[in-house]
Amino acid sequence: MENILKVENIEKYYGNKSSLTKAIDNICFEVEKGEFVAIMGASGSGKTTLLNCLSTIDKVTSGHIYISGIDITKLKGNDLNKFRREYLGFIFQDFNLLDTLTAYENIALALSIQNINFSQIDKKIKSVAAQLNISDCLDKYPYQMSGGQKQRVASARAIITEPKLVLADEPTGALDSKSAKMLLERFEILNSELEATILMVTHDAFTASYASRVIFIKDGKIFNEINKGESSRKEFFDKIIDVVTLLGGDLSDVI
Repeated sequence: MENILKVENIEKYYGNKSSLTKAIDNICFEVEKGEFVAIMGASGSGKTTLLNCLSTIDKVTSGHIYISGIDITKLKGNDLNKFRREYLGFIFQDFNLLDTLTAYENIALALSIQNINFSQIDKKIKSVAAQLNISDCLDKYPYQMSGGQKQRVASARAIITEPKLVLADEPTGALDSKSAKMLLERFEILNSELEATILMVTHDAFTASYASRVIFIKDGKIFNEINKGESSRKEFFDKIIDVVTLLGGDLSDVI
């Protein structure tokens, strides 16, 4: 199986000598092509810092991160910008859609930057819109769409370029339960049918139960890791809750 992400002994410090905080403490893990991995942890556990480092928003203090064999800790300037465009897809909690563009135009933007011709762009958008059940939203502006529709448009924009890795930051955080469930079911389709490799940060056990593997972070370190395997989603959810309990988390924060 092809290795998409390899994290080697990364550490991240904030502050100065008089007040130094270790946000990430010697984390190592790998993600293979086609995996759907969730990262869970309480507020302040280091999960968001980890995602920022993986997404090239932040730099590690030490260690290496390889995406498709490329050491992203060494990329700078135009090389880093090119890498982001071609290798990564981003899904944010607050959607980050451009209000002055329709859903179609928001999705097309990622492809037009790569100078892909219109006929190819149109074909790709219609295909992914059908997969995410947003074909009837393509002519709408963000203010005309529900939260769930906006998040699915944002998801379409993230995967339309066929990135090596899709990074999702609390993707269901701004959605009601029905919209969240619909989005997560579409994530399963992206993962199983389109073979998108997804790494998702979440504090929510229900959301994490849609992944095939969950990595738990505590105090900047990997605390535990569980695989779904042949378990049903309900059985996997129960396993996640068991680990959250060991983590000392408040169940009201994860259900």
